[in-house]
Amino acid sequence: MSIEQQLTDVIRTWSQTFMRRSMTDFKRFMKETGLSFAQINVLMRLYHDRQCSVSDIGRQLGVSNAAASQLVHGLVKMGYVERSEDPHDRRVKQLSLTDSGRDLMEEGISARSCWLQDLAQALTPEQQHMIIEALQLLTRAAQDTMNAET
Repeated sequence: MSIEQQLTDVIRTWSQTFMRRSMTDFKRFMKETGLSFAQINVLMRLYHDRQCSVSDIGRQLGVSNAAASQLVHGLVKMGYVERSEDPHDRRVKQLSLTDSGRDLMEEGISARSCWLQDLAQALTPEQQHMIIEALQLLTRAAQDTMNAET
């Protein structure tokens, strides 16, 4: 087996392990909060983009504006999302997270990655340094290939 194939296999195995563990913890978080995947999707979009419209949400989820509006309305009632008037078009409502919504998403992100602390503690300092260097190289290479594609 070539070195490239070995590297590909190791990265694939790590990616699968990472995603399975992260998603297990995130699903537990979703269950604890009682939020659906679609609701979490909206909250994450707002967490990362700061603002968007109901029609943006509809396009992202592949649903009608009416369905997106209904979904957003529930999040507004829960106190996680607020609507405001678009300064350029009063007919359009911009959505953003409330402080409570932002706190919830930060809690979810933390829930998804808290197991990494346990993983780091299971490694010796020497192993930690080796992995830091390897992941920095891997990240830079991945970013370079992404930049080359655009």
